[in-house]
Amino acid sequence: MTLSQSASKPRISSIDIVRGIVMVIMALDHTRDFFHHDSLQMEPTDLTRTYPALFFTRLITHWCAPTFVMLAGTSIYISSQRKSKRDLSLFLLSRGAWLILVEVVVIRFGILFNFYYDFIIFQVIWAIGASMIVMAALIFLGDNILIILAVLLLFGRNLLDGITLTPADAGFWPWLFFYQNGFAEGPAGASILVPYPVLPWLSIMLGGYVLGMLYRSSVASNDRQRYLLIAGATAIVLFIVLRYSNVYGDPAPWSVQKNAMFTLMSFLKCTKYPASLLYTLMTLGPILILLAVLEKIQTTALQPFAVFGRVPLFYYVLHFYLIHGLAIVCYMITTHKTWSDIDFHAGKAFGGINSDDGGYSLGVTYLVWLGVVLALYPLCRAYNRYKSTHTQWWLSYL
Repeated sequence: MTLSQSASKPRISSIDIVRGIVMVIMALDHTRDFFHHDSLQMEPTDLTRTYPALFFTRLITHWCAPTFVMLAGTSIYISSQRKSKRDLSLFLLSRGAWLILVEVVVIRFGILFNFYYDFIIFQVIWAIGASMIVMAALIFLGDNILIILAVLLLFGRNLLDGITLTPADAGFWPWLFFYQNGFAEGPAGASILVPYPVLPWLSIMLGGYVLGMLYRSSVASNDRQRYLLIAGATAIVLFIVLRYSNVYGDPAPWSVQKNAMFTLMSFLKCTKYPASLLYTLMTLGPILILLAVLEKIQTTALQPFAVFGRVPLFYYVLHFYLIHGLAIVCYMITTHKTWSDIDFHAGKAFGGINSDDGGYSLGVTYLVWLGVVLALYPLCRAYNRYKSTHTQWWLSYL
């Protein structure tokens, strides 16, 4: 395990690199949202309309959110080794509340560029914040209890799939945010979308917390790598067996399609909203193996990913604003429209930038994605340098 020192705390390079890799991939998905001409016309995993290049462009980004959330849980456990339970709990409460505020104000604006609040979306940052608030209480339980709880939530949460409430039902709103994702009409006619209900992501964060136990100083590097490889391989095997059986773990079964490629796509098309057990096994199994492999590799070629991985929220917020801003500029250039011609109300295709008269091919989308990542790197490197040499309290929140 390679550590790099900062003014505030040691860093684990393999974790930073893995986090940075998935963050770079994440930007591809959001670039596709704003630039690809079909992004709002069809779901890229809809097997009746998609094609392999588009399907797998979307599929690889499925690894991002669970990795991000799992490693947040791992970081919580690592922090528990140098902070008292009380101090850590207070930090998680404040950090969690801050992330929820960032989601509904800063990130929402980056996605929609309006303050109408006719549409509010609760995405992964909300889920992380809410899960941290719950973790503020859970960390007072013993490690053995948390291990059992993590297993129960990870493997048992799909037992709740059959519980579906409507807005007319008592308890609809708590259930919407707790497990049942979807749209609903909120106060003053605002549309509310909750694609990331808390329970599935809390279970992943709790699993990451348990994973953090492998990063105690008492665990030898070779032992940790072996445990990570075993856990990753076991998760992949479990995914294949459970997915093939179509018995449990995902509400959407796979089926034989028109050819082998589309049958494979059906097999890999697991439910993300809300995150199912099979989705979790499929994504995190390879990530655990990657964590083991990267702990052995010492190369400067991966350091750019580590830079991104050390400033995740900074990167996350900036990339939305950059992608959306570029999309609007390109849209105005290609359509000869002005800023005042764009309707920024919700439901207007993110301002119309990829509606019927806008949008680009998948190849162009990839080029824009690479440009976005390259543009973000010097900003993230500068902020990481500042964060590594300063100890102001607010640095822990950005």
